[in-house]
Amino acid sequence: MEDKIKYEMEFVVHASPSLLYQYISTPSGLSEWFADNVNSRGELFKFIWDGSEEQAKLLTKKSGERIKFRWLVDEDAPYYFEIKIQVDEITKDVSIIVTDFAEEDEVEEAKMLWTNQISDLKQVIGSA
Repeated sequence: MEDKIKYEMEFVVHASPSLLYQYISTPSGLSEWFADNVNSRGELFKFIWDGSEEQAKLLTKKSGERIKFRWLVDEDAPYYFEIKIQVDEITKDVSIIVTDFAEEDEVEEAKMLWTNQISDLKQVIGSA
């Protein structure tokens, strides 16, 4: 198995951290922009896109700040994806920092996917 490469992306979002947190941490919020539908039972989240389904385990959640998942297909691997809200102490600019992993030849495609996802999020919250 080829090792995946960790990458981080930062997106400035014009919204309050508490509003953003609702969109990154709840099934209803995630289904507004991340997937067609999201269900959760405890720490298991089911993401549904166009009839296909992926399950992820909630690894950590820090209220108002971050959420981290691991896809169940990668359950034994060290890979995860994290969505973190960061507020600049000086400018008060709010950013979303996405940390994810992808195969070396898929990093650019994965980054484009996240850029599109975050763009959808910005539209949903009126920050586009």
